[in-house]
Amino acid sequence: MDNDDITLPADTLAILNEFLAERSKREHDEEQRLLNKTGKDAHFEEDWQLSQFWYSDRTKRAIGDAVAKLLKEHNSSDFRIALLSCPSLYATIKDVHDQVNIFEYDQRFAAYGTDFVHYDFNAVDSCSDYLIEHHKCYDLIIADPPFLSEECMTKMSKIIINLQRSSDSKLVFCSGEVVEPWLVASLPLHKCNFRPEHERNLGNEFVSFANFNFDHYIENNK
Repeated sequence: MDNDDITLPADTLAILNEFLAERSKREHDEEQRLLNKTGKDAHFEEDWQLSQFWYSDRTKRAIGDAVAKLLKEHNSSDFRIALLSCPSLYATIKDVHDQVNIFEYDQRFAAYGTDFVHYDFNAVDSCSDYLIEHHKCYDLIIADPPFLSEECMTKMSKIIINLQRSSDSKLVFCSGEVVEPWLVASLPLHKCNFRPEHERNLGNEFVSFANFNFDHYIENNK
């Protein structure tokens, strides 16, 4: 008998079609899971050994809204944002602007593709052209250094100065209040009223610093 002449009973055909539909749905769901895992919605756990502490949802929304207002004022497609050691902000900022790079020591964040830049703040003293391809590229830099030490503040400041597109570039620095004397000695920043919060309660008092009136953008978005 020719295979073309074979027909299945209606009830068998219905079962087969149901099976094929379920398999197609499972394959689609798996594809979506993999896309989310490697996209901006990927979920990463904090690595305390790398001094990673994620911001609370409230803090992410506040900073994201402030950045959105800044973007409206500048109204430039070439406006570029750098996030230094604050990966929990990435998805929020990416939602409001496409031109964002995440600078991280943790290689897990290579999942963000070309937005990811691997860096080690300790390397800035090893060569004068460290991260040279990113020098003078960014209009807004948001940083949250992993360690509350003078050495860390000094080295991070050197990297930030190199990344600024110009002296008009906006800087936002979130860190422990204890770093203020070291930080303001290296960068033209002042302490703001805005206090970032974390998902976990930390022992150190965290504050924000900026080289512009960051509180204005925070308060106007409450």
